[in-house]
Amino acid sequence: QVQFVESGGGLTQAGESLTLSCANSGSSRTTYTMGWFRQAPGKEREFVGRISQSGGSTYYEDSLEGRFTISRDNAKNTVYLQMNSLKPEDTGVYFCAATVRKWLDASTNENDYIYWGQGTQVTVSS
Repeated sequence: QVQFVESGGGLTQAGESLTLSCANSGSSRTTYTMGWFRQAPGKEREFVGRISQSGGSTYYEDSLEGRFTISRDNAKNTVYLQMNSLKPEDTGVYFCAATVRKWLDASTNENDYIYWGQGTQVTVSS
């Protein structure tokens, strides 16, 4: 069983930082390539970034690279999304998701990700 639970969202001010966590609380201990996505109010869900199974490789949406960092602790079955210098346009629901594709075959397409968390709300005020 695979069950991802995000946490760490909340209300913060522009310029501040937040770190989101995504924990696999299910019985499965399979390590997946993991992605982070977000959905702003009234907009489609968009890719944020992804991390390889080992954590040795990451890839980000171009506009977010440098402000957002994805990491993981496989011993804790947890993936993190550190967000710095937050902007009001970063407001949205943030989701973690797992794909069974290996790193080199993984993509930014949400349809490739089959296990999803319920999301956590991030609100950035100006």
